[in-house]
Amino acid sequence: MIYQWLKPLHIFLVVSTYALFFLRGIWRFRESPLLQNRWSKTVPHVVDTLLLFSAIALALTIHQYPFIDIWLTAKMLGLMLYIGLGFVALRSSTGKVTRIFTWLAAQVVFLYIVLVAITHNPIP
Repeated sequence: MIYQWLKPLHIFLVVSTYALFFLRGIWRFRESPLLQNRWSKTVPHVVDTLLLFSAIALALTIHQYPFIDIWLTAKMLGLMLYIGLGFVALRSSTGKVTRIFTWLAAQVVFLYIVLVAITHNPIP
């Protein structure tokens, strides 16, 4: 029963976090003042926190866990790489070319995470 609403919630949060990451990247590269709005600093963290909680709840619900189920381990490692790349892309003081490259690389890693989630295979 809980799975029936938890999975759609998780998918909605995945789409939301990607959309926010993409938008913040565009704003960062255009040096938009919108990046300084309170909501653009708060909402992504709220969405990401809810996404993490929904992921944990899903893992517990389906009884599959990182370091036991290889596909979840791959997703978790991909998530850590995505977070690191996202940090460099959106927050670091590195050059613009480096930020653009890491922003694009983060999107490739995000796609990998989604494909692993869909296929339950670390090599989708």
